[in-house]
Amino acid sequence: MIVKTDFKLKALNTFGIAVSAKHYVSVATTQELISFLTESELRHNLKLVLGGGSNMLLTQDVNGTVLHINIRGKKVVAETKTHTIIEAGAGENWHEVVLWALLQNLGGIENLSLIPGNIGTAPVQNIGAYGVELKDTFYSLDAVAIATGNKRTFTLGECQFGYRDSIFKNDAKGKYIITAVRLQLKKPPFTVSTQYGAIQAELEKMGITKPSLADVSQAVIAIRQSKLPDPKVLGNSGSFFKNPIIPEAVAASLKEKNPELPVYDASPGFKKVAAGWLIERAGLKGYRAGDAGVHTKQALVLVNYGTATGSEILALAQHVIDVVKAIFGITLEAEVNII
Repeated sequence: MIVKTDFKLKALNTFGIAVSAKHYVSVATTQELISFLTESELRHNLKLVLGGGSNMLLTQDVNGTVLHINIRGKKVVAETKTHTIIEAGAGENWHEVVLWALLQNLGGIENLSLIPGNIGTAPVQNIGAYGVELKDTFYSLDAVAIATGNKRTFTLGECQFGYRDSIFKNDAKGKYIITAVRLQLKKPPFTVSTQYGAIQAELEKMGITKPSLADVSQAVIAIRQSKLPDPKVLGNSGSFFKNPIIPEAVAASLKEKNPELPVYDASPGFKKVAAGWLIERAGLKGYRAGDAGVHTKQALVLVNYGTATGSEILALAQHVIDVVKAIFGITLEAEVNII
């Protein structure tokens, strides 16, 4: 266990926001986590649990304890004729887990390549991209109750996954810390998913007609790199807003007025529309207020051009919400956690 005082968090959040934590604690094992939760005096002022720092916007210094989950390790835990269950510690980088699964010739998460962050936070918002969500391969996870230090396993059904949603954003919010995640991945033969977004077009550009898992992964990586800024170069947290889910009638009306609007199926009676398209059509792509801006290539991404504060990024987000609401009558919701 590592403990530090007045610790700077700029390098630990992908927006690159320059804030500090009064106390910083890093744990590398589940037992260290349990010890912290049951024995450390710093647990009484726990304000933030930090993973990869990729799905958050820090708007102020943390006047308390920041707990950083650095539990590592990847392994195969079970196999059937058709599937393999893998387990990864919560501190493992998500994309590194995807690449490791590809090396094992296991399919199901290749469409989720290059999503920033750690696997421990992936179930919280049920990460998804290019027609695939975490829940599609999720098997179970281990977590520790913050109040007691007791361990618990959550099954697929118990996680209550929805679109960018889970029990950890609702009934279990702030009550558990995820320590390990298990995924049920496919053995050969594979059926790859290439129909969503620009994957098929990218594969054609690559001259590939019968794509492997690695081909799909490379296509997704190429697409993401062409549109999304590297957080190491330009501070950002990926997609800042959720794609709105609206009633079918509202979507049909919008589509009639805006034939180019991308519309996708959602739950019965509802459609999902592209937030990035709404923001771009509202004239905000590339909009900038000081060092806080809407990315020039992908309107769904807010960026820190250098010295923007979290409050300035938040003010920009609210401006985007207000303009889109005024033009389209749709209220965007942030996908990132505002802290």
